[in-house]
Amino acid sequence: TVPEAEVWPEVERAESLARGAALKWASGVFCRPEHLERLSQYRKRESQRTASIHTRLKSMVQSYLEGVGWGLEQLREARAELKEVSHALKKAGLESDRNTEGVKSLERLREVSVSHCQLLAAVSNLPRLYSVRSMVLETERLVESRRLLEAHARLMDLERWQDDILWQLHGVAGSVLSTEDQELVTKYFSGVRQLVDALGKELWAVVSSALALARQNPTPFVSAVRIVEREEALDRALLEERGGNRGNTRPLPPGRPRCWRACFFQVLEEAVSARFRSVSYLHTRGPGLAGHLSALQHGIMADLATVRHLLEHCVPPHYRLTGAYLRASHCCLHAHLAQVSSWDLESGEIFAVLNWVLHIYNSPDMMGHPELVTEIKKEELGPLISTEGLEQLQNKYVQSVRKSVSEWMHKALQVELQDWQRDQEPDTDHEGFYRTSLPTIITQMLEENARVALMIGESLRDQTIQMGLYEMENLLNRFREALVEFGKEHRRDPSNKKNKFYLHYLLASINNCIILKKSTESLQQQQSSRSAGQFSRTPPNPLAALDRAVRRACRLVMDQLLLDLQPFLPGLLTRPRLVQGDPIPKLCPVLERHLELYGRVRPPCRQRLQEEAQWLMVVEYVRALMQKRLVCRSTEERKQLAQQMVQDDQQFREIFHGTEAEGSVPEVNPLALLPVLADFIGLKDPGMLTLEVFGLAAKYPDIR
Repeated sequence: TVPEAEVWPEVERAESLARGAALKWASGVFCRPEHLERLSQYRKRESQRTASIHTRLKSMVQSYLEGVGWGLEQLREARAELKEVSHALKKAGLESDRNTEGVKSLERLREVSVSHCQLLAAVSNLPRLYSVRSMVLETERLVESRRLLEAHARLMDLERWQDDILWQLHGVAGSVLSTEDQELVTKYFSGVRQLVDALGKELWAVVSSALALARQNPTPFVSAVRIVEREEALDRALLEERGGNRGNTRPLPPGRPRCWRACFFQVLEEAVSARFRSVSYLHTRGPGLAGHLSALQHGIMADLATVRHLLEHCVPPHYRLTGAYLRASHCCLHAHLAQVSSWDLESGEIFAVLNWVLHIYNSPDMMGHPELVTEIKKEELGPLISTEGLEQLQNKYVQSVRKSVSEWMHKALQVELQDWQRDQEPDTDHEGFYRTSLPTIITQMLEENARVALMIGESLRDQTIQMGLYEMENLLNRFREALVEFGKEHRRDPSNKKNKFYLHYLLASINNCIILKKSTESLQQQQSSRSAGQFSRTPPNPLAALDRAVRRACRLVMDQLLLDLQPFLPGLLTRPRLVQGDPIPKLCPVLERHLELYGRVRPPCRQRLQEEAQWLMVVEYVRALMQKRLVCRSTEERKQLAQQMVQDDQQFREIFHGTEAEGSVPEVNPLALLPVLADFIGLKDPGMLTLEVFGLAAKYPDIR
């Protein structure tokens, strides 16, 4: 016998663990001598617990043993049944082997049966087969005479016969139909396929000419729609019957599904495209582009009216024919305008395209018509020209306008330069100020371009104004260079008769700059604040160019004043002046004539010229004094010179009195220097000379 420890090695381990747990528990309970008095109670309780555990174990083992016994009984029954099945299979195998010879003798009978079924199918279909060719010919005549409904009914009969024959042959074969049989049937019914193509061709011809037929005789179009719906219903029924997962192995008839409804809408789109191509392209370029777009508008709206009021009633409601025509027209317009946008267009042509796309197309006269808005949502159509395409068109428009503006500005500047050579004074406006045609031409041109661009949108208006300001700055830079050249030419030959009115045209140029400044400020105010400066990293600065041109013109005016005074300036503050007379009265007419001409200049440049004339006179007076042209030998001569300087100051003040009357008295009056110098020269006490010199130098530091 095998020792128990070898059979159940876990028993020894479990017993050892139990003893250890018991010792641990006993050492904890009987840790003191007085606890031993309850030993009998613990022993009795543990005995009862052990007995209860033994009882449960016995019950559990008994239950397991009963289950094992039932399982063994089931295994014995299954073994007996397997033996019976094995004997039955052996007997069946023996019977099958004995019947093999008998089945071989039936092969000939099967072949005869198949041949009989084929002959039976052929005999039953003979009437149909004999009438196929005649029906094909008759159907052809019906198609040619456009009796489409009758032709379609005959065609459906022919297709049904073909499908039935193929299925009968398929059933006789018992499997996949042979290639020879398929080719035979296809060849015999080849006229059916030709009829389908001919009928389809007639149908699509009718659909293509639907707009014309709707106004004359819509019957062919209605027939075409009915045939399309028949075909669509037949496709749907065949797909449900044979194309689903219902276990039907019968194949679809040849050429199914036809999807003629999808073809219907495709042909409609092609018809719309053909209508677009029918609009004359002969005069599309140049001024004819606006007329071309107008012809497209009227053609589309006329066709839409026909579709809404006539064709829509000839089709089922779910066709939504108006919406389909709208989508087709939109797609054709999108492609056509993309082609037009790719051309090298002039500004007028680009304006016509932008105006048509942004304003006319979505207006109530076209797609915004109340009856069309309900047919299709604008979001479904999408933009007629993409945002990028619109930006490119606007950029092309601005560049084209820029080229034209640049050419016009160049011509206007050339006319201005020719006016400077005229042998007459410049024209005057209603206020008496000198002027030429330059600012009027430039201002009207820029304002008109901004107004036209605003008809498209604020963005294009801002771009156009920005471009105009750039060109204005370029013009003013060239204008300033022309003034410099004008001055050089005059200095080379001051007596040239062509430059007789040199000063007058300088003053007119200053007035022109003032007018252009107002125009520039007006254009800048028209720009929206959000777009100012966003079109270029370096914004234009025509006002700075204007200021440079005005400063140059004023400098040339002062140079001319100095040139006219030059014959009289050497005589200032000289000894002959005290003896023979004062040249100041000779200077006065020249100065008065200049100041009178300055009155033809618009404020504030008029005051600027008058102030600069004052400074020029005082500077030249002081320069003559500093050059020591007159050396006073006595107190009497110094007194006489001081009195003369006071008289000169009074004459200058009388001449410039008009300037002060206009309220333009400068913060520092240069004429105030002359009385100071007169007091300085007329000093009687030499001890005060040093103090007076320091005071004069402190008040006028640049006199040194």
